[in-house]
Amino acid sequence: MKVLAPLHRWVAEPPPREVAEALERLRRGEDVARVAVMPDVHLAEDVCVGTVLATHHTIVPAAVGGDIGCGMAALGLDGSADRLAGASDAAAVLAGLQRAIPALRHPGGADEHALPEGLAGALSSPGLESLRWRSAGAQLGTLGRGNHFVEVQADEDERLWIMVHSGSRGMGPAIRDHHEAIAPRLRGGLRGLPADTPEAEAYLADMRWALAYAEASRTRLMERTCEVLAECLGVQPGAAPLISCHHNFVRREQHAGQWLWVHRKGAISAAEGEPGVIPGSMGAPSYHVLGRGCAASMCSSSHGAGRCMARGEARRRIAAQELLSQLRGVWFDHRAAEALRDEAPAAYKDIGAVMRAQRELTRVVRRLRPVLSFKAAG
Repeated sequence: MKVLAPLHRWVAEPPPREVAEALERLRRGEDVARVAVMPDVHLAEDVCVGTVLATHHTIVPAAVGGDIGCGMAALGLDGSADRLAGASDAAAVLAGLQRAIPALRHPGGADEHALPEGLAGALSSPGLESLRWRSAGAQLGTLGRGNHFVEVQADEDERLWIMVHSGSRGMGPAIRDHHEAIAPRLRGGLRGLPADTPEAEAYLADMRWALAYAEASRTRLMERTCEVLAECLGVQPGAAPLISCHHNFVRREQHAGQWLWVHRKGAISAAEGEPGVIPGSMGAPSYHVLGRGCAASMCSSSHGAGRCMARGEARRRIAAQELLSQLRGVWFDHRAAEALRDEAPAAYKDIGAVMRAQRELTRVVRRLRPVLSFKAAG
């Protein structure tokens, strides 16, 4: 009988039964060394979001997920929140963002030359390479849907910040699906690639490409947002450096004297002193943090608030008028209220409870309130 892998949890409340059962199945899986559960954990396909999985010799694409490289970027500005106090200024910013940042693809598409240097290298299969040529340039710097966003925020000193959340767009799911299709099935149901094989190296190379692509896309989103804010409000980036982190990836790390493959799905790396960004929902605070290097968590922390309602449930239970009420005081496009019901603050966990549950994992540097939220509807 397999010895159960250690499982450590940082949760604000007992997880739902289906989440607890999924975590138990995971720790019983083949080659699983350790599991850490973050306070934003919630059910997802194969492996829960908010899970850190360590294996000895196996790469598990499902433990990274489809949106490889999805992550956060934050940048301080030289203006204060009173620059966005008026409805006309907020409307101008929202209109500018809508013009500058498409949801899905740039109008007219884009070709290979739209990709930054370093992203032109071939992927591991003809199908992925074909998709890169067709779609990667056209989607670079687009926002995507769901919980991806551009947000203008204010810190405790009322200084403005930009926060961006986006990932590898259509490329990440395609990379996961391609490699999962050829991965052997492990005991416990997941599929995994033996780490010392060409197949595993091909996945890792494609994943590294997706990480670079997602970071380049966030950079493009940040640049476009800065242009809009400079035009509409006359504010510019401040002197503080960009804060950036991603929350869907796998890498080789040493923990408790062992070299392990550490998969983070909806979790950020939080080594001692490592900067991180943890967003709340559209209507809730966000946090800039430094990692505490907690050994039991494999130096990880939550990546956000985490959903407490599935999207379908949120659409059934939350009316557009309720969303408007929950977002009182935050500028956003009210015409999108019906389409954004599944992104309402009530569909997410209490970010304050999440942060309290992971005091061992992170040290809060600053707390930011949302001022203006830009999301693609639908």
